[in-house]
Amino acid sequence: MIDRRMVLLGVGASLSAATLASRAASADSALSKTTAYRFSFPALAGEPIRLADFTGKPVLVVNTASQCGYTPQYTGLQKLWSEFHERGLSIIAVPSNDFNQEPGIAGDIADLAKQEYGVTFPMAAKAVVTGSNAHPFYRWAAEARPKDTPRWNFHKYLIGRDGYLAEVFASSVEPTDTRVKTAVARILADG
Repeated sequence: MIDRRMVLLGVGASLSAATLASRAASADSALSKTTAYRFSFPALAGEPIRLADFTGKPVLVVNTASQCGYTPQYTGLQKLWSEFHERGLSIIAVPSNDFNQEPGIAGDIADLAKQEYGVTFPMAAKAVVTGSNAHPFYRWAAEARPKDTPRWNFHKYLIGRDGYLAEVFASSVEPTDTRVKTAVARILADG
């Protein structure tokens, strides 16, 4: 069986098992030291969204779609943003067509989010959030929490003040759910 880390490290079968294990440990160590602050998203409009700009603050990153049964969660995301933004929470919507429910172009996506749901938090440009072609943030999150990857739209990653994943919430968990609000409040209180 081929260890995926070995393929990523570009090593061949001619290296000893001890050398391979050492390189794998180094790769794991480097990955574990990478924080979300390393990543940026192209914005739906305007300047890129650099997660480094949110250093020391909690950030909720949510893959979104305009034609999904969960699309009304934009309302809950806006409520969460309104309640906690002044205290330091940031929310970033990442539109994705991975589940064939975001066929629109940037203008259509922005119009729906703003006009239908009153969204005022930052929105990234459409991105891939699953698989090997996923945006680097989503590949990082998948490495950090392989069992908690997006299986549908409105999957939520909460990044703690330290830049690491603090919580993950499935699509079915509303943004205003007590679990989400409690996690956000706890991170804000730890500041």
